[in-house]
Amino acid sequence: MTVYAVNPEALQAVVVAALGDKVRHIGVARGELSVVVDAAVLRHVALTLRDAPGCQFEQLIDLCGVDYSDYKGVGREGPRFGVVLHLLSVSLNQRLRVRVAAPDDSLPMLPSVTEVWNSANWFEREAFDLFGIVFEGHDDLRRILTDYGFIGHPFRKDFPLSGHVEMRYDAENRRVVYQPVTIEPREITPRIIREDNYGGLH
Repeated sequence: MTVYAVNPEALQAVVVAALGDKVRHIGVARGELSVVVDAAVLRHVALTLRDAPGCQFEQLIDLCGVDYSDYKGVGREGPRFGVVLHLLSVSLNQRLRVRVAAPDDSLPMLPSVTEVWNSANWFEREAFDLFGIVFEGHDDLRRILTDYGFIGHPFRKDFPLSGHVEMRYDAENRRVVYQPVTIEPREITPRIIREDNYGGLH
């Protein structure tokens, strides 16, 4: 079997034909094809992209959460949280980026794609842990990077750099205890060095 690379414009036509009206937006940027779909059809879209002739995206190579809160200042409107999936077709040597937004900012929730791609398991746990995005249908959705008693989600753009609590070993109680953060939050401004010949460079 010959393995060949499909140019993004040709792949765009294949994806539009496979997904039909489930595509909210599709376009090529910097040589890569991205498609935007609604949360309600994500699982159906995932199955189609995996199984449809000409698509055959057998592998989910990455799934990551996104907090779009800072984008509102530059004209972006819409839900705050979303997920980006990066798909790979080994058999057809092509890639696709899928973007989907969680409709509710207060409780961001999306359908799990673990039944479509097994590799989504840890990626979805990571997005849940760091962004607080809940994946409906995931059979083991729990924290993967932070401690079980951790409060909050560290990659949310409103999460304080110092966190909400700190932990220390209490010799009297002979165990680790959690308490409110005792350090004062401060903003660190990096020092910029622009001296001539700095570091021996000429």
